Amino acid sequence: MTDLRAVRRFVVYAGVGAIGTGAQYAILIAMVHSGLASPAVSSMAGATAGAIVNYSLNRQITFRSKSNPLSTAPKFAIIALLGVLMNGACMKFFVTSLGLNYLIAQLVTTALVLGLTYLLNSAWTFNEKGRHSGAASNASKQVPTAGDAPSS
Repeated sequence: MTDLRAVRRFVVYAGVGAIGTGAQYAILIAMVHSGLASPAVSSMAGATAGAIVNYSLNRQITFRSKSNPLSTAPKFAIIALLGVLMNGACMKFFVTSLGLNYLIAQLVTTALVLGLTYLLNSAWTFNEKGRHSGAASNASKQVPTAGDAPSS
């Protein structure tokens, strides 16, 4: 994949992710302001909701996956769980240890989790390289037919 195409796909991933991130931030703010939970727990609840929103959008728009959802959904869920756990740990650290405002902490955390989940979803869940390299290696293994022979 060309560098420009990779950058474009990351921008689409971030744009699609903004929808799920909007849901996450709404849940975060509502839970913190109502006193239902700490910023870390509220953020994790919001991130879970955001991941559910983002799976379908990323599958269809960002990666244009033709893979069976029964194969991609569990992988996406594992990476989303990793993202939710990283989100909670970062929020706990930034708010409790560093004393950052929870919204500032969430902005930094979002950038970190976005980068990690993009890399993992690209490499594993939707495995663009695996699909293309598999097709290329299959093409090189094809036996030429009479029509492929050079003419003399």
